[in-house]
Amino acid sequence: MEESSIRTARLLVVTTDSSLLDSVCLIAKANRWRFEIAADAWEAMDKVHSEMELDLLLLDMPKDPKDGLPILLALRRIRPALPLVLIGHVGDFDRKREAVRMGARDYLLRPLPDRQLEAALRLSLVETEEMIETDITSEDVEPVGNGNFFIGVSPAMRNVRTRVTKLAEIDVPVFILGESGSGRETAARLLHRQSVRSGFEFARVNCSALPEELLEREIFGDTSGGTNAVFRAKRGKLELCDHGTIFLDEITEMPLRLQERLAQVLRDRRFTRSGTAEPVEVDIRVVAASSVSIREAVAGCRLLTDLSRQFVDHQLQVPALRERKDELPFLSRHFMHQLARRYGLPPREIAQAVSEAWQAHEWPGNLRELEQSVKRYLILGDELLGLQWSPVNGKDATQDRASARQSQTNGRRPIVRSGCGMNACKPLRDLLQSVKAEAERAAIGLALERTGWNRKAAARLLKTSYRTVLYKIEQYQMSPSGSSSLQVTNGLESEKAGLRGDSHRNAPAPDAPDLPAVDSGRQFTL
Repeated sequence: MEESSIRTARLLVVTTDSSLLDSVCLIAKANRWRFEIAADAWEAMDKVHSEMELDLLLLDMPKDPKDGLPILLALRRIRPALPLVLIGHVGDFDRKREAVRMGARDYLLRPLPDRQLEAALRLSLVETEEMIETDITSEDVEPVGNGNFFIGVSPAMRNVRTRVTKLAEIDVPVFILGESGSGRETAARLLHRQSVRSGFEFARVNCSALPEELLEREIFGDTSGGTNAVFRAKRGKLELCDHGTIFLDEITEMPLRLQERLAQVLRDRRFTRSGTAEPVEVDIRVVAASSVSIREAVAGCRLLTDLSRQFVDHQLQVPALRERKDELPFLSRHFMHQLARRYGLPPREIAQAVSEAWQAHEWPGNLRELEQSVKRYLILGDELLGLQWSPVNGKDATQDRASARQSQTNGRRPIVRSGCGMNACKPLRDLLQSVKAEAERAAIGLALERTGWNRKAAARLLKTSYRTVLYKIEQYQMSPSGSSSLQVTNGLESEKAGLRGDSHRNAPAPDAPDLPAVDSGRQFTL
């Protein structure tokens, strides 16, 4: 929701607590919101029944655990689309879980600082505006913050949601297993949202994107020297997320020395910042994720045994997109509306031919690849259909067959076409850039295979910087999981034969040819 839209919000506050009313009054005045007050549930129902336009309802739950939920259920039936934020009491874990299941947008626990209340109200107003209009029921879609939504239509994803709900009840470290792009972060955000830590910060750290020193500063902070020998402490994510949740993506890429420090934090709830001997106390939940199981990571010396013991009893597996293809129609429409809103374009109806092609595809890039495919269809539309494009091969089948027949006739090797007929006539500069990018990707992939996906060794082999290799891996969405062959398209022949002789268990998976590059900075949904 734009800032101007938030300023026009109208709230209904149901409470008799004068201190809560004072807080809401100050927050509403600072944000220029309007609000109505109801003393009890009956008055609130009258106002909700009326023609009054409301953007959010803030309900102060009664202290008796048996009361409150019938009120919530009645309000949901009267106006299902109205977002509800509830305020409960310490120990309301069972009632909070049931309220969230019944459709409450958020459930806050006392004591409640004004900044936490304001953040929850603003987040609920933003998510209400960004909700995607599809045929998915409200029970299947749950906002998890940062513009992301958990979509659980298939039985597999409903099982994930059930498992998340159970893990949210116990304050323990959690290990999420799943392929890159399958929605591990969204599952972690849902876990945070349903836990008692939901009112505090959630932070994500990609352990594979930073070298060791920078990663240590990002997580643990440090003490750097300033002017006149005055030392200034830089807080890391562990301190910034105190009482909240930190999500460590690709934890098996974290150096073992830092894993040892993290294990100490989980044991003692304290650590020592670099450059000082003073201990820092933290109360934080750690959620880790990887595409490698705990057993494989420990066997391959990629995860410390001491650290693995913290996660082994509380694991969550997120299935790949190819294992839940029954969600494709819902997810594609979700992405279509989301991208249309982002780019200011009218959403397109997805043609039957495209839907069938997507159903036949294996989606090695999971949700990231699906979002890019939907973006391409949103932009090209009918033109894309005319090119007979599908995410399986990205080529014009008619031209491929004609090329094959010509090669059989003249005995020469067939011409490798770069996508479709229209792209074959693009400017020479674009063709050269395309060939250069594919050659670069092939060289990096070959170096990574030969070094067993040791990025530093690959950088030395390529005679370039370690940071450049990390950037290129992210740019080309290269992954150590999957097949050991590297398929090269857009005018280059396959390096598959050359790589088979040097295969490795950690070789990168082949990407879907002729798809646009993935924006690695975006956060994607489940």
